[in-house]
Amino acid sequence: MKKLLVFLLALSLATAMMGASLAKEYTIHLITMDTMDQHWQSCWKGAQDAAEEIGVKVVFNSPDTKDDNKQNECINNSVGMGADGILLAANSPTSPVAALKEATGQGVKLLYVDSPADFDSPRLFATDNRAGGKKIGERLLAELTEKGITNGKIGVIGVNPSTESCNTREEGFREAFEGTDFELLETQYGDGDASKSKEIADNYIAQGCVAVYGSNEGSTVGCGNAAKEALAAGIEIIACGSDASDTNMALVRDGSLLCIMGQNPYQMGYQGVKAMVEYLDGKMDEAYAYVDTGVNVIELSNIDEF
Repeated sequence: MKKLLVFLLALSLATAMMGASLAKEYTIHLITMDTMDQHWQSCWKGAQDAAEEIGVKVVFNSPDTKDDNKQNECINNSVGMGADGILLAANSPTSPVAALKEATGQGVKLLYVDSPADFDSPRLFATDNRAGGKKIGERLLAELTEKGITNGKIGVIGVNPSTESCNTREEGFREAFEGTDFELLETQYGDGDASKSKEIADNYIAQGCVAVYGSNEGSTVGCGNAAKEALAAGIEIIACGSDASDTNMALVRDGSLLCIMGQNPYQMGYQGVKAMVEYLDGKMDEAYAYVDTGVNVIELSNIDEF
């Protein structure tokens, strides 16, 4: 009897070790829009921390800049490298569809973080971008009203016409001004590049805009830097935007940015990896679910909380 108990205990331990070993064989690739934004670095840190906890391998296989073709190459390369699962922040809703069909056709599992493509997946871990953009618009409107400004032009800087998360954010921002006498100008796109976005913001300010808004990290840096120069020259302008990078936080602290929409990209990566392991283990309910990873309006009055 004693020998049987020892045997059963050994078998149980071996089975547990085998399960752990199988879990460690999973390789998950995180493919974001680029590697330059701090937003994506935070997402990657969350993915790494989750992978270390679970005991799986994660690879940050992303393009160096926002480019549809480069992101598609990353998807194809992930398949070639033997990825079991891909966590994707789609740069465009349509561009990666063919590559994703090929990947999933070869058995690679797909979940979305931040921004989905027009291709089915059971989970999206992301900010409620419309609500976040609207909150920033409402905060800007309150500030303008407090200053006695009830009309004027507002410049909007986007990333590109196909980046759904930023476009949805912008839609929410515009909603906040419906029924007012403010004129929100046609969106100009800066590809998420801070220098390009600053040039656009400079042009908006030269046109007499009372405010400028950026829909992502780079465009918001551009808005903040343009506002800093304008304010130093005695030109009244209010700038605001998205993403709590170190640079944008510094621009809030020095008064160049009124506020920013703070996301939680760490949780996108962290929860995404944990869900992917559940998916790979066959334990996920594959009915579609959106997981809201949270949003905050960060300004000088509350910045020390973040």
